[in-house]
Amino acid sequence: MWVRGRRRAVLIAGPTASGKSALALAMAREQDGIVVNADAMQVYDTLQVVTARPSDAEMGLAEHRLYGTVPAATRFSTGQWLSAVRAVMESADPGRPLIFVGGTGLYFDALLNGFADIPEIPAEIVLQVQQEIQALDGAQRLALLQREDPETAERLKVADPQRVIRALAVKRATGRRLSGFQNQHAAGMLGDFLVERMVLDPERDVLRQRIALRFEQMFGGGAVEEVVALRSLQLDPSLPVMKAIGVREIGEWLDGTLEREEAIALATIATQQYAKRQRTWFRNRFGDWPRRGLAGAAP
Repeated sequence: MWVRGRRRAVLIAGPTASGKSALALAMAREQDGIVVNADAMQVYDTLQVVTARPSDAEMGLAEHRLYGTVPAATRFSTGQWLSAVRAVMESADPGRPLIFVGGTGLYFDALLNGFADIPEIPAEIVLQVQQEIQALDGAQRLALLQREDPETAERLKVADPQRVIRALAVKRATGRRLSGFQNQHAAGMLGDFLVERMVLDPERDVLRQRIALRFEQMFGGGAVEEVVALRSLQLDPSLPVMKAIGVREIGEWLDGTLEREEAIALATIATQQYAKRQRTWFRNRFGDWPRRGLAGAAP
């Protein structure tokens, strides 16, 4: 669809289980659009059910890109995602809107505002940093980061372990501070597009109920078989795909250390906590995006 000669992009962000995929599919079918994945876990293969990736039947109803295309053994970065998006833009019919949908705020931020081109960090360095901060509390993590990258430490309101690990690993692998890379990032990719933005923001209790129901359905709908397949690959536990919510919980049930109900409860709690972090991120970073309520009837 052309609007004054400009291509269209629709950005649908929101917490897990808010109905983003259903809304994106409906819009794609109505507008002959292309659904582009903006979720860091749904890029990986092997875990379709566990990561709530659209089903094969749903992806058959409209064109979907960047879903399940990355091997589980890979560390897929935001920079790599942007490169993949660029390839989608170059190959897609410019008359068709691109509908970006997902819960990874950093992907949307990079798409709109650009992203620092940081070299790939060796896995062993990331693992070393993970082990180093494992026993530290928030104040201690922040103090450590303050010594090595004070500007990044100043930017962090909360010493989130993953962000601290990222900053420290970049500094130790490259000799440069993460903040230095970020201050020199490239421009966003949607400057020539007519952009529509939205954040799905259901009521908290409704979202919690949907999350609980969804994981119960996942457990009996193929998630167990996916975790068995993933474990058979004998991957490095530090890989992103190994940290997908549900992998550890189902694994412990398979090992006999958790009852089925316990595994479901723990995964549900972890997902609800993740949704809370997502909502906070979108509120802080995308506060000016229009809000919408629940999208879709099924979780």
